[in-house]
Amino acid sequence: MSPSSQNGVSRVNHHPDYYIKDGNITFLVEDTLFRVHRYYFDRESQYFVREFAKSPQEGTSDSSAFRLNNVTTADFAKLLWVWYCPIYRRERKPKDHWLVILDLSTTWEFPEMKKLAVDELQMLDIEPVEKITTYDRYHIDKSLLLPAYKLLCKRAGRLSTEEGEQLKMHTVLGIQEARERAIRSAAEGGCRSPTSADADDGELEKILNDIFSLNGHVANRQASQSQAKPDPVPIIKKPEVNGANNGNKSSASGSNDNKQKDADKNKQPKK
Repeated sequence: MSPSSQNGVSRVNHHPDYYIKDGNITFLVEDTLFRVHRYYFDRESQYFVREFAKSPQEGTSDSSAFRLNNVTTADFAKLLWVWYCPIYRRERKPKDHWLVILDLSTTWEFPEMKKLAVDELQMLDIEPVEKITTYDRYHIDKSLLLPAYKLLCKRAGRLSTEEGEQLKMHTVLGIQEARERAIRSAAEGGCRSPTSADADDGELEKILNDIFSLNGHVANRQASQSQAKPDPVPIIKKPEVNGANNGNKSSASGSNDNKQKDADKNKQPKK
């Protein structure tokens, strides 16, 4: 039964999905109690590790629930859904769902969950200006914005006043410069009355990589990934047939000795 406060002034409810019987930590969000597994928070978030250390007794029961401010019940449930998704194949969720997870995972320092949110957002159709501002706000890899920059450069109209106000000044100036360089490139390629949309895709990508230093971000990401890879296994050539009869690999000199012995046998007269 859901607990209630004295005199019935307010009522605290158990969340219908995330008040789990064998959970071992309780959170209070708005007027709702969540009882889940502390393991996930200890494993993935240094923020919660620090907060739990400050108040070891908080969250051990409903009456001492760990209170979370500046988050709604619905949004906290979206974060928990990542761990407690009830089906094996994760269902597709809309953009706003993943933006909530991106925001909370950044605020509460869940790096792996943040990577998941970015991967999911990459598969969704997001307007280029919104994508650029979102990725900038949450310090997401700039190299992932190349398609968004290209769309802004190739479309017929320039940035509107409203779009310009959303973007940072260096981004607005960078898009303008890229469009001008794309027009020059198309003109040099023989296009009459060129627009930025007439530039070759490869050339436009080079221009944007240069203006926004995207190549450096790609290189840094690849370097960090390569550090986690083990050293390549050396390739050993298959041993020659003559040296494989006794299960041992033969050396070049050993092979020559065998050839000489065969030649000497052939010279001996037959009995």
